[in-house]
Amino acid sequence: MYVIIAFFIIHWYTSLFFQTFFLHRYAAHQMFTMSKGWEKVFFVLTYIFQGSNYLSAYGYGIMHRMHHAFADTEEDPHSPKYSPSLFAMMWTTKNIYTDICKGKVEVDPKFTKNVPEWHSFDKIASSWYSRLGWSFAYIGFYVYCYSTFDLSPWIFLLLPIHFLMAPVHGAIINWFAHIYGYRNFEVSDTSTNFLPFDFLMMGESYHNNHHAHGSRPNFGGIRWHEIDPTYIVIKILDATGVIQLKKKKSSGKEKATEPKKGNVAAAV
Repeated sequence: MYVIIAFFIIHWYTSLFFQTFFLHRYAAHQMFTMSKGWEKVFFVLTYIFQGSNYLSAYGYGIMHRMHHAFADTEEDPHSPKYSPSLFAMMWTTKNIYTDICKGKVEVDPKFTKNVPEWHSFDKIASSWYSRLGWSFAYIGFYVYCYSTFDLSPWIFLLLPIHFLMAPVHGAIINWFAHIYGYRNFEVSDTSTNFLPFDFLMMGESYHNNHHAHGSRPNFGGIRWHEIDPTYIVIKILDATGVIQLKKKKSSGKEKATEPKKGNVAAAV
């Protein structure tokens, strides 16, 4: 059983890391720079660790910029405010993302500036052949462990999460971190810090902090318990020269607020 749990945890956090580090903080927000060579390395690593649910840096970067520009308005690609359910929101998100990747929608040039592009690689990595190949690999590994270690058949309930790992990560933040949690900053949208201590989403749960300071690479650090694990890795990669952090000053326009005592998880 331990081998399956270990595999699931490794897949969860490695997939999440490349989503937050490469797709979110680099492709969408350009919080740091890297050479074209390293950029291609991270394209490939994102594909390896996201597997069947690989997301294009180009499609993700553009869609996420649109989210910040139109947060919680009708033009937002994913807002609980305009979706009747979590599944309806994610289906809309999928359609917008697919249309962007396939060039079916006209995108304002301000959303495409400096977004990483490797369309030939994305075409292969996003193909159904690739997605099915990864899915069969996950199934094969589970079947092998099930037959070798005489495990409970309940372990197969984890497989759908492997198949849809990146959308699951997106759903947690784009839905729950706009409904539940606390706020450090008064911003024009409904973003919240979903978890006081982000053991689950590698810093992504500090969504209100991020919406208040969109170019800040450290999503935590506002309160003592807000530790952003991804930022620690970013600092290491910056120190080793793999990436180069940009230093930007906050606009200072956002107003910090204290959540009500004893109501940190209260709905906003």
